[in-house]
Amino acid sequence: MTGNGHTAAEMMAVAAARRLVDGTVCFVGIGLPSRAANLARATHAPECVLIYESGTIGAKPRHLPLSIGDGELAETADAVVSVPEIFAYWLQGGRIDVGFLSAAQIDRFGNLNSTVIGDYEGPKVRLPGGGGAPEIAASCRETLVMLQHTPRAFVNELDFVTTVGYGDGPGARERHGLTGKGVTAVITDLCVLEPDPATCELTLTSLHPGVTAEQVREATGWPLRVAERVAVGAPPTPEELEALRALKTFDGGSG
Repeated sequence: MTGNGHTAAEMMAVAAARRLVDGTVCFVGIGLPSRAANLARATHAPECVLIYESGTIGAKPRHLPLSIGDGELAETADAVVSVPEIFAYWLQGGRIDVGFLSAAQIDRFGNLNSTVIGDYEGPKVRLPGGGGAPEIAASCRETLVMLQHTPRAFVNELDFVTTVGYGDGPGARERHGLTGKGVTAVITDLCVLEPDPATCELTLTSLHPGVTAEQVREATGWPLRVAERVAVGAPPTPEELEALRALKTFDGGSG
């Protein structure tokens, strides 16, 4: 816990939620992104439109969904369409403002791995896979990424490239024909990283309260660039913490 009673994980969720403005059409991944997006909808952005990969548009879950197949997403949605329509009409059609993703690994150019840890043919861990993440990062107008900041996650070289951020640097997205802007921010439990406009390399631009740049460097598996001026994010307000703590994952119980 920090001085005002919030955890690092809560600060991460709040910092991510604050990046969504009211009315944003947001393609939401399960887990950390879903927590942040639903917090935004419960606080400063009630008209934020949440779209999940299963085809739910305008979902308003009372509990954090366990998966994209969680029944509450369909029950609370404004509309439910087919998965092909979500990808072909909404996503590839350029109708999604923000894609919200997480991953097991990220590199300095915002490329993501959610496929394997270790060698692909004989991995140490086989992960769930990309799902819709590659298409989300390719076509959304911008992409936000959330993950815990550790050397195991922030690596010099990915074990597998599941989702392209900025590839090998400037010009890579254009060469691959990716229409979206790419990763505009990586929000972690320590800080916020943003791509350098010239090099596309993730750069420390904002620290969470009580965190130092040295702590972030030690948790990063490459020589981290630090902006000339590094901001310090405002701690969560009591209202944000109350709304965040009210978001529970439904466990199937009767309570």
